[in-house]
Amino acid sequence: MRILAVDYGDARIGLAVSDPLGIIASPVGTVKSVGMRGDVDMLSAKAKELGVALVVLGLPLNMDGSEGERAEKTRKLGTVLSKVSGLPVELIDERLTTVSAERVLDEAEMRWDKRKRVVDTISAQIILQTYLDKIKAAQN
Repeated sequence: MRILAVDYGDARIGLAVSDPLGIIASPVGTVKSVGMRGDVDMLSAKAKELGVALVVLGLPLNMDGSEGERAEKTRKLGTVLSKVSGLPVELIDERLTTVSAERVLDEAEMRWDKRKRVVDTISAQIILQTYLDKIKAAQN
């Protein structure tokens, strides 16, 4: 079963997908956010194109675990995306994924102008790999 991970932002949306065995998360790319309806349509089409059976959506919680406006928007996107695509959507805490992605890019010595284009897809990859590892640990 392939899984699509989404790092949903106001400007950009990062995407990653698992391999069919659900072991490894790979970056798919970043797309420009065009508003809730357009984003839902694009994500539904991408999920169909990739043949995924589940969407994992990063939930941007505050550091104290509370939810703010961004988390509310993300929950709404998840609800609408599930209805439109017919796929289950699971939310996963994404705190510090952007920080982790920035560290990966620092270690790769990526220049700032290129970094902006890939940080969201690396964040989606981290969200998905975290989810896959959690599932694997629960099975053991």
